[in-house]
Amino acid sequence: MQRTFIALFLLIVSFGAAKAQGLQNIQIKEDPAITNLMSQYVEGNKQKPYINGWRLQILATTDRPKLDETLNNFKAQYPFVPVTWLHERPYYLLRVGAYHSKLEAMSLQQLLRGPYPGAYLVQDSQISPIDFIGY
Repeated sequence: MQRTFIALFLLIVSFGAAKAQGLQNIQIKEDPAITNLMSQYVEGNKQKPYINGWRLQILATTDRPKLDETLNNFKAQYPFVPVTWLHERPYYLLRVGAYHSKLEAMSLQQLLRGPYPGAYLVQDSQISPIDFIGY
């Protein structure tokens, strides 16, 4: 009895697989308006390589060696958190993290409140999409 069920099951699976082989010739006909809209969307994203978001600023200093030291210490402690720095004369600004919303960035702020008590949230319009990936 059990062999009969197994044989019947294998027979049904083999017919299903054979039928699925015939489905390889599926053709999708897309409306030209949709194709045009998707092309415009892709081109628009190619022209805008940055995303608006939130970062945490942990340092603002006029001392470049201090920036380098803080940068290296942060990378050693938090290797998976993206780090960037800017030079807005006369200050060097060290910013970490990359978040879409302020609420998400606040979690990093809470984590870093001990080692970086003066850290605060800033909006950043120059975040690379790759910074959002991976953490």
